Amino acid sequence: MIEQWYRLLDALLPLAWLEYDFMKNALLAVLLVTPILGILGTMIVNNRMAFFSDALGHSALTGVAAGVVLGIQSPFWALLVFSVLFAVAVISVKNANTASTDTIIGVFSSTAVALGIVLLSRNGGFSKYSGYLIGDLLSITPSELGILALIFVLVLVFWAGWFNKLLLVSVNQSLAKSRGIHVRFYEFVFAIVVAVVVTFAIRWVGILIISSLLVLPAAASRNIAANTRQYHVLAVIIALISGLAGLILSYFWGTATGATIVLVLALFFAGTFVWKVSTR
Repeated sequence: MIEQWYRLLDALLPLAWLEYDFMKNALLAVLLVTPILGILGTMIVNNRMAFFSDALGHSALTGVAAGVVLGIQSPFWALLVFSVLFAVAVISVKNANTASTDTIIGVFSSTAVALGIVLLSRNGGFSKYSGYLIGDLLSITPSELGILALIFVLVLVFWAGWFNKLLLVSVNQSLAKSRGIHVRFYEFVFAIVVAVVVTFAIRWVGILIISSLLVLPAAASRNIAANTRQYHVLAVIIALISGLAGLILSYFWGTATGATIVLVLALFFAGTFVWKVSTR
């Protein structure tokens, strides 16, 4: 399968920067991961969960630390379990209505980050795991691309089957309840899906900027979309274009790919914001 992808790119895009297999892998990763983040980001913005996605990314440090403490060679599974538990805990405490949402998320986020840093910095070992902070999209392997492709398909299936209910829950919870929709259940499911996707993406995108890749495409799209359909379609398009542009620019500039993609997304947001203000 991957060899066919290599041959297809060689035939269709005989470009100098695509002569390396790692760049072909990175291109496929961008085509798979940016639409996922763009799609999920629309609902994150609708639900005012930008802070939640940021906290989820930062909490990954503790997941990595848990894997190290448990002696797991690859801390990924510990990271996945911790991210899911973190998401469930935040939503559970939020639904208890004991404090404002931003306060609850702030408490969980700061505690998780501090715990992760403390555990990983013991005996000066933090530097070994600093790669999780900025990510490395160019290091993605064919086997990891297979996992990413599976996640891509599963997210599309999830979105196609649950979109209407998720949208109604994000727009008007009272109306959703009146339609017999179990609001809390869908909140938990969506949070868990975001946690799983973030966990898989962090290794290549980076803890520091994963939230930006989730929020910026939707935020830029919201500035110019005239309806719900345009909002979601434009978010995916903006995410894809920014991902491709960021990948190419990072190759020629020698910069971190994830951060370069975020800068392109920031330009998109600035441009759409100016357009929105100028057309009022």
